Amino acid sequence: MDCGANPIDFVLTDLQQSVRGAVEKICARFTADYWLERDSDGKFPEDFHSALAADGWLGVCIPQAYGGSGLGVTEAALMMQTIAESGAGLSGASAVHMNIFGLNPVAVYGSEEQKRRMLPPIAAGKEKACFAVTEPNAGLETAKIQTRAERRGDIYAINGAKIWISTAQVADKMLILARTAPIAEGRKPTEGLSLFYTALDRRHVEVREIAKMGRKAVDSNQLFIDGLEVAAADRIGEDGRGFEYLLHGLNPERILVAAEAIGLGRAALARASAYAKERVVFGRPIGKNQAIQHPLAQCWMELEAADLMMLKAAWEYDHGIACGPAANAAKFLAAEAGFKACQTAIATHGGYGYATVYHVERYLREIMIAKLAPVSPQLILCYIAEKVLGLPKSY
Repeated sequence: MDCGANPIDFVLTDLQQSVRGAVEKICARFTADYWLERDSDGKFPEDFHSALAADGWLGVCIPQAYGGSGLGVTEAALMMQTIAESGAGLSGASAVHMNIFGLNPVAVYGSEEQKRRMLPPIAAGKEKACFAVTEPNAGLETAKIQTRAERRGDIYAINGAKIWISTAQVADKMLILARTAPIAEGRKPTEGLSLFYTALDRRHVEVREIAKMGRKAVDSNQLFIDGLEVAAADRIGEDGRGFEYLLHGLNPERILVAAEAIGLGRAALARASAYAKERVVFGRPIGKNQAIQHPLAQCWMELEAADLMMLKAAWEYDHGIACGPAANAAKFLAAEAGFKACQTAIATHGGYGYATVYHVERYLREIMIAKLAPVSPQLILCYIAEKVLGLPKSY
């Protein structure tokens, strides 16, 4: 049968396989005990971050002209999936997540001068950045953010508060969204928002860490911003179009989160399968029992299905095809499959699954991030209902 000139190919390219192999070698130097220690002491995995920077992986999506590798979101997703799957989980993935997608608005909408000034230090690992959008009273309703940036000549003065800002304890720079014009002045509520990339000046930004359920090694914070002065030269693109620029990075972020959730689910599944082979009860390995086998087998199938949707979304993005439905679906399916795999891994271990030394309880705590962020599963369902099925908007 003639399949045509462009048959569907499910095999990773040589380049993509080499990406996985190279990142696996780096991750192999950081054992499960290393990540257990980071989860216990809460120290940022600086040596892991530096190891990836040394081999050029922090700039995987940054154009070569600005110090990066110039690869696509597909390669970046495979990289992040490999990190999570190694056992680093979201502790490892979140340590470098911002480098991979966060400065996408700069790479796409920044001036030539901004790209040459802002991107190389991130690609080289010389600077770390955080992503400051979410606010205490706005959440996912970005149009309602209250942080203001008032222009005074060539300077903007920023005042306000942000919440759930990852890596702000160790960041040098900050990509921040602030309102530069009141909502009433714009045709849409999202107009009048501007995007800035600037130094995180701790004289004017109080960074207060939030104690949380998991991923202790990568801090989450509330930011209190009081009179932070930002040069107009650090505004990305035109005044008032920041939300539009920000949208360009939302689908890649969903794709990367999906890849990380799948990787973490696979890590949990691997540990559960290994334990089921070794654990003997009533004179037989528990993995011989279908009550153990079947849930694990189902987890494998669901992770593989989510992986195909993730790769489809990444392929669409890299080929300039509208990928909103696939990216959102990938994030939803991967988070669900990853959560089920982590939960099943604990059940497979029985009481031992509750012990930190077996690692799977950490995986369950970390997979909750993919369930909740960067967009809730309920909003994804609303998006698919409206944009794909043509149903009336429900919110």
